[in-house]
Amino acid sequence: MEQLFSIEEFLDLVRRRIRVILLVTVLGCLLSLFVAMQQTHLYRSSEVIQVKRPKVDDELAPTTVDRASARRLQLIQQQLMTRGNLLEVGEKYGLFDGMEGLAQTEKVAMIREAVTINGVAAAREGFADDGTVSVITITATFDSPQKAQQLAHEFATRTIEISANQRLEQARETLNFFTSEEQKLLAELEELEDDITAYRRENNLAISGSLEFRQTQVATVSSAILEIEREIITLKQELSQLDQGQRQATLERQTRNFEAQIQALENQKSLLEARAEELSKTIERSPRIERQLGAFDRQRQNLRNQLEIISARRAEAEVGFKLERQRQSERLSVIEPAALPEFPMTSSRKKMVVMGAFASVLLGLGVAFILDLRHPVIRSSQQMKRRLGVSPVVTIPVMDVEPVKPPKKSWLTRIKNAFSRPSGHGHDTQGKA
Repeated sequence: MEQLFSIEEFLDLVRRRIRVILLVTVLGCLLSLFVAMQQTHLYRSSEVIQVKRPKVDDELAPTTVDRASARRLQLIQQQLMTRGNLLEVGEKYGLFDGMEGLAQTEKVAMIREAVTINGVAAAREGFADDGTVSVITITATFDSPQKAQQLAHEFATRTIEISANQRLEQARETLNFFTSEEQKLLAELEELEDDITAYRRENNLAISGSLEFRQTQVATVSSAILEIEREIITLKQELSQLDQGQRQATLERQTRNFEAQIQALENQKSLLEARAEELSKTIERSPRIERQLGAFDRQRQNLRNQLEIISARRAEAEVGFKLERQRQSERLSVIEPAALPEFPMTSSRKKMVVMGAFASVLLGLGVAFILDLRHPVIRSSQQMKRRLGVSPVVTIPVMDVEPVKPPKKSWLTRIKNAFSRPSGHGHDTQGKA
């Protein structure tokens, strides 16, 4: 740094290296101008969407849609950034005009880089994070202010539509599921009732009463059989005691009457014995029937409990579907529409040219300084005093005079002088004392 110890020495450096400095400065300015002309201005526009609370309190009318809005926002963003959707938006607003040679993959990547979707989490209630988002900001960056505004507005509109459609579809699917489950349980319960009725019909004697009742019936039938047997015995005794001395016709008539009564009692006895036998059989298989009926009752009660739960869930799903269809639940609305950008977000061309020119001047001075460092020469008395500690008596300035041409020498004189010249080389004494 001894070469630039004072302002005079710095000005002397500039004077001596002015050609190099100007060359580097001009080249740098031209390069800055070229870069500035190649730069494309980018404009940025943002649209803000607010996640509004439901109009009806959740405790009074709970929704059937997932309340984690952050997760739903992520799903919406994935749908918005699909290849087909991006190409559709690009064709709608002519974003690819003049880019016929651009591949579809590059077009999709261009729009994905131009649009960003960010959500701001809502204030927490306690220490738990429920994944609720309060504000969604959609930002579009493009080379045209109109296209930046259109992109931000289009993606905001599609975000609101997809969110509303997703919520409505989820509420509809939930209602359809519980409705189908309720109908299925009703059909199963009706089929079970038919099975129970058929089983009772097949075992009507066995299920006409309890075990004690059937045992009482058996006892009653047995008593009736004994009574009939006593009557039969009585009639047979009376038949045997008929007066044989009476007329034959009268005797035959009385005999036929007794025999007819005895036959009728025998028939009643047979019926009662068959009834008693059947009741005895039913008493024997009663435990199995009772177990089957108990299984039917438990199955019926289980289906009724499930039906009660499903019916309650179906009623809640119906309320949630009505809330979504009438837009009474959580919804998205624009609180700050996308504005038309007035100024580009990138640096202006003039600023780039000025900064490039300033940098070129600094670079030129740096190159001049490096060239001086490569050829260190004492150029003033102050430098000699600083470097050697000796003050010069006389300083001979550089004289810009035309050198006197020496007379031409013959080749013999040149050879003689070459051999008679002492060893060592001369040094530049310009500026030395």
